[in-house]
Amino acid sequence: MSLSNGATLHLLVALSLILLAAHGMGFLFVRLRQPQVAGEIVGGLLLGPTVLGALRPDLTHDLIAGSTTTTAVLGAIYQLGQLLLMYCAGAALRSRRRQGERQTTALIALVGNVIPFAAGAAFLGIVHPANLLGSANNNTAFLLVFCCGVAVTSIPVISRILADLGILGTSFARIVLSVAVIEDLVLYVILAIAIGLVAPVHGDSFTLPHLLAIAPGSAASDAYYVLISIAAFALPMALGRSFVQRIGSLRINVLGRGNALAFQVVFMMAMTSAALFLGISPIFGAFIAGILAGTLTGSAASAQATIQSFSFGFFIPVYFAIVGLKLDLIHQFDIGFFAVFLAFACIVKAVSVYGGARIAGERRDSAVNLAVALNARGGPAIVLASVALDAHVIAERFYVDLVLLALLTSMLAGAWLDRVIRRGTFFENERLEGHVTDGAATHVLDAVAVAEQDESTATLTSADTADNIFSELPGADSASRLSRGRE
Repeated sequence: MSLSNGATLHLLVALSLILLAAHGMGFLFVRLRQPQVAGEIVGGLLLGPTVLGALRPDLTHDLIAGSTTTTAVLGAIYQLGQLLLMYCAGAALRSRRRQGERQTTALIALVGNVIPFAAGAAFLGIVHPANLLGSANNNTAFLLVFCCGVAVTSIPVISRILADLGILGTSFARIVLSVAVIEDLVLYVILAIAIGLVAPVHGDSFTLPHLLAIAPGSAASDAYYVLISIAAFALPMALGRSFVQRIGSLRINVLGRGNALAFQVVFMMAMTSAALFLGISPIFGAFIAGILAGTLTGSAASAQATIQSFSFGFFIPVYFAIVGLKLDLIHQFDIGFFAVFLAFACIVKAVSVYGGARIAGERRDSAVNLAVALNARGGPAIVLASVALDAHVIAERFYVDLVLLALLTSMLAGAWLDRVIRRGTFFENERLEGHVTDGAATHVLDAVAVAEQDESTATLTSADTADNIFSELPGADSASRLSRGRE
């Protein structure tokens, strides 16, 4: 099946504009020492109803939504970008910490999740923002999403900030990233449960809940989605992060031995299909596939680096730009509620992290910096907003609030830590126990860059060959220079 010349032209023009806006604004934001993901979303925002749509709504429609073919293809790329983002995030998910840091990590993760969830529930009990509830009209699912939005922390956004500041090898950085790993896992388990609670009554007949004759909305349905979500995320614990490496090298695996890249893509699609069959969101299948491909060597690692490179060059920027395209700050934004929500989320998260850090014995200044760093919500909050909106758990108004919360908290965390470094009062007595590999500064999107600490080196990807992905990204050289200067 082929497209007409007119449809092809319209699609290529729309994609070119979206990529140009995403990468152009992303580059500008990096130069301004801000998260690249914020720039990519702002690039989409400029093409959407908030800016270009307000000035020339006819032009926005003609360029982006004027063709059903273009809309369908952009929707497919958006979905693939989301899946690849989750796959890369899973592959990068790891936590290495020293013996003395485990208690601190555990206490901060515990207090930093329990208090935000309790406070979020109390907030909804008092405010009752009915206009934020999606058409699924499920208060429990909305409660879970709302509390996740308050509690979540972004791994790659904060790891990029730490890398650019040259402090990725410090104990402070290891604690931040270890807590973020735990919080992201908690987020995705709870989000899977929330999405399961709003499964459509007339769902696809080729799913396990349908084959088991589980009635949507029943107690059995709720129990099924809770158990299946927990079981799905327990799978990597049973199979291990080297599972893809092991099965890819089997003699009978012709595809894995012949083309490691094709095998990893097929494996991701198979896990995504399995998630759909189980009745849970496909992004969790991609995320789990990434975790199972977290430890790769040789040609398999090179193949994963290639997947990451193209994903961050095309699919993922388009995904975040479309997130910005969907933002309507003119008709779907209540600045009064957002100001209250922003203050509430930041204060609750900061107080909970600060309290957990102080209980664990951290100094006051260290506890304050941890509280600010773990307030960065970034990509996980954006994925949370996108998935919840698509499942009709939340209304478009709250989608806008969650995306803006993710952007502003990430920018604030970076500005605060940059100020701390410039003052030179916090890290001057802490020996940097490693250095950032040359050319390995991370993309700010929520996927590739998580610190992996061994005895002498902190690297940002699962294999040395993946360093080449980031060698030309803005900030790569500065991150390396900063960290070498602290050795």
